[in-house]
Amino acid sequence: MNKQEIYDYLNSRDIWHEITEHEAVYNMEEVARIQLPYPEQEAKNLFVRDDKKKNYYLITVKGEKRVDLKEFRSRNNTRRLGFASESDLMEILGLIPGAVTPFGLLNDEERKVQFFLDRDFLEEPGFLGIHPNDNTATVWLKTRDMLEILREHGNPVNVVEI
Repeated sequence: MNKQEIYDYLNSRDIWHEITEHEAVYNMEEVARIQLPYPEQEAKNLFVRDDKKKNYYLITVKGEKRVDLKEFRSRNNTRRLGFASESDLMEILGLIPGAVTPFGLLNDEERKVQFFLDRDFLEEPGFLGIHPNDNTATVWLKTRDMLEILREHGNPVNVVEI
C-alpha cells in the first residue's frame, strides 16, 4: 500500500485519523525540526532481524525512547538482533529507510514480521503518529485502531514494556 492507499483504507473503514503533511524526514533528529501537532505521540520504528535472518521484528516506541536490543532480546526471548538491511526493508515491507512504519506491515504478504508496540502508547491520550508508508506525512490515529488493523491483517502483534 502506498500513501494514498493508506488514506483510502482508513477512510473506507471510517477510522478516526488526522494527517500532517511535511517535508521528508529520515530520522528522529529531522522529525524534531518539523512542526507536528502532537510531538509527544510521534512514534519511532525499528525494523530488526535475528542473527539467522529468519525472524523479523518491527519495534515501535515513543520518539524520545531508546531501545536496548540486548534487553529487548532478553525480555522477548529472541535470538541476537541487528538492523535489517535496506533490501529486506524494501522486499518485505515495501519501504525505504526513513519511512518505516507499522502501516508497512500491510505490505508483508507472508506475515513474517512480528510487531512489538511499547505499551506507553495505550496510555492517555491513546493515539500515535506514524508515517503512511511515506516519510512526507504523519498519520495520527488511535492506538487500538492501529492494533486492530494489524491483527486483522494477520501479523503477530505484541504490546510490551520497552
